[in-house]
Amino acid sequence: MAPQDWRTYLVTQESLSAGRSTVEIARAAIEGGVDAIQLRDKERSAKRRYETGRELREFTAEADVDLIVNDRVDLARAIDADGVHLGQDDLPVPAARELLGNDAIIGKSTSFVEEAIEAEREGADYLGVGAVYGTSSKDVPDDEADFGPERVAEIVEAVEIPVVGIGGIDAANAAAVAEAGAVGVAVISAITRADDPAAATRALREAVERGRDA
Repeated sequence: MAPQDWRTYLVTQESLSAGRSTVEIARAAIEGGVDAIQLRDKERSAKRRYETGRELREFTAEADVDLIVNDRVDLARAIDADGVHLGQDDLPVPAARELLGNDAIIGKSTSFVEEAIEAEREGADYLGVGAVYGTSSKDVPDDEADFGPERVAEIVEAVEIPVVGIGGIDAANAAAVAEAGAVGVAVISAITRADDPAAATRALREAVERGRDA
């Protein structure tokens, strides 16, 4: 599946999964129709992430769900993931492309129009734009947080590659992000902390579709 077809994108974090494993949450999200899963779990060791990633790879491949690895190009190669998602302080996109090949999906985190234009110029396949709303899942500088769908719209206008909104997004506000031009939304807590992650995934997808149709 290509990034332009993503509507819901789960970013894993076991510490925010209400006592459930990343594998449990991912399976439930797939049941709910998730399009892509990013293996993040930064609090876990590389060995633990590798073991989890191998398991995720098996059933995401069966479900035709894209598996992306946060930051770690070596881990993405080791588990045969579909790609990697890079932050502003990670490897440059061209270096990751050289290591992973032309078929890999490479995303880049951006918060500003200038960053987005540069990421597209470097060859990124999609952008993760955020934090759209306030988030407690990671520390974000004030000028990169809670900037609203308006910034998403500015970045969508400035680039041609798909934009995925991230940061404080849930079923109540996802439609506005999609209406601003994002192809979909990436979330942690909205799925991982949900009593029913499958239902939460379905609700997010429905909200994104409403926004895209608006």
